[in-house]
Amino acid sequence: MSLETAIQGLCDLHIHAGPSISKRAVDSWEVYEDAVKRGFRGLVIKDHYFPTMMSSEIVQRHLGNDSLKIYGEIVLNNAQGGINLKAVDAACGMNVKIVCMPTVSARHHIKQYEGRAFVGGGKESVPESPVYYLNENGELKPEVMKVIDYLSDKPDVILATGHGSPAEIDALIDKAVSKGIKRILVNHPFCLVEATLEQMIKWAKMGAMIELNACDIDPVSSFADGDLSLVGEILDNIAANQIVIDSDYGQNGNIKPVEGLIHFTEFLADKYGVSEDDIHQMGVVNPGWLLGLNDK
Repeated sequence: MSLETAIQGLCDLHIHAGPSISKRAVDSWEVYEDAVKRGFRGLVIKDHYFPTMMSSEIVQRHLGNDSLKIYGEIVLNNAQGGINLKAVDAACGMNVKIVCMPTVSARHHIKQYEGRAFVGGGKESVPESPVYYLNENGELKPEVMKVIDYLSDKPDVILATGHGSPAEIDALIDKAVSKGIKRILVNHPFCLVEATLEQMIKWAKMGAMIELNACDIDPVSSFADGDLSLVGEILDNIAANQIVIDSDYGQNGNIKPVEGLIHFTEFLADKYGVSEDDIHQMGVVNPGWLLGLNDK
């Protein structure tokens, strides 16, 4: 299998496209047009501040076709009222594809960016109230349990872990798996979250997909800062059937998402010797399964 063949049907589960209060290089419409040209099969638009189901549905309805599906996501930050079941329920009513735990509102995220600007941040005048969703005993707070219980009856919805601490994510995955949730995406645990390799291996063995996102790894990105040696260890120690590659692109001034994800597949092949079969698994098969596209 050639690399060109291996990337036919790519799915990108992590795209930051406008409209947004953050500066974005592209909007959802432009991403869709680019993705159609390169044979992509699935897209998910992510915004830290607003749900993206509305813009995604409009693009799908007026521009879409059967070969490429575009989906929306909700991130449970303060702008959505934090971790609250009502927001999740409303999002599911709009056919949300990913429900993501806090990112910019997470206490861990705020500490990581203390004294420096977050490139994905927006124009805000009200400061974030840090969200930490474990109690003093290290257990998930009741509002998180309500969301997990609710999503256990929504098998087509993906639970994403966001920018919380490794301790929060560990408790979240443990409980989600025990409740029968199967579609779990661990957002860039190697970077920002700073999980250990052992934690990532544990989560993968439990069935969660480990995300490798281009913007933090591929040097073509304007702010790649991921530990490349750790990325190599992840690829060596976690099976390709438990890894998802995506772009996490869309930042103003950075490479565009579609072009960026394709370049990332080339980088993985050149830098780490990742085979075409594994690139196909991580970029087409695994995200396609998460999106529910593989049986269609």
